[in-house]
Amino acid sequence: MNVLNSFDLSGKTALVSGCKRGIGRGMAEALASAGADIAGVSASLELSGSEVEDSVRDLGRSFEAYQCDFSDRASLLAFVNQLEADEIAPDILVNNAGTIKRKPTAEHPDDWWDEVIEVNLSAQFILSREIGRSMLARGSGKIIFTASLLTFQGGINVPGYSASKGGIGQLTKALANEWGGKGVNVNAIAPGYIATDNTEALRGDPDRYKAILDRIPQGRWGTPEDFAGPVVFLASSASDYVNGEILVVDGGWMGR
Repeated sequence: MNVLNSFDLSGKTALVSGCKRGIGRGMAEALASAGADIAGVSASLELSGSEVEDSVRDLGRSFEAYQCDFSDRASLLAFVNQLEADEIAPDILVNNAGTIKRKPTAEHPDDWWDEVIEVNLSAQFILSREIGRSMLARGSGKIIFTASLLTFQGGINVPGYSASKGGIGQLTKALANEWGGKGVNVNAIAPGYIATDNTEALRGDPDRYKAILDRIPQGRWGTPEDFAGPVVFLASSASDYVNGEILVVDGGWMGR
């Protein structure tokens, strides 16, 4: 067997949340380049003519666009129902939608905490449960969460984000334990410091920027393109014996 064939996603459909920009867009485009059709969803994704849609279609794959406010439970359940009505049954689920709120814990308001936990953790669980149910019925599927360095570390001034990403790490393992023997692999990718909207505040602080850069052995911040290989690997049959894993993509940060 040619090992490269095991990375081929032709005939598969991938649902990618938070796909409008950044890491999510990079992963959607990578999956499409490997042959998958894409269903993309985010709170502000254009229903037609988005940049990610154009990129996916240029790769010769189909793209279906959806909007969903992941902080609103009713919106999330309506989105799940719409997928079923549209007869979209993803073979691959990439749980990438997320948000972050920065403020010292003593000043961190309840509504910020609630929003971050809902978007980053509760919505991920519900979407995985609903999509996972059909994967279990078919006896196959790949679920990939976007974790974080703060799955392992505490962070500064982002208590809700840290708690949610710690929860994602445990949710990955919990679902992998239940579903691995039923044909559904559940893994996560933990990005390091990546040049996206979420890290704009850090990159705008000269002292923090330098301190972070000095610790990264590869000597640079990551880019969304750095996630192409990892996401295709975890979405494909090349990773069929990988389950419950949190794959760190951080330029060596965690090894320092």
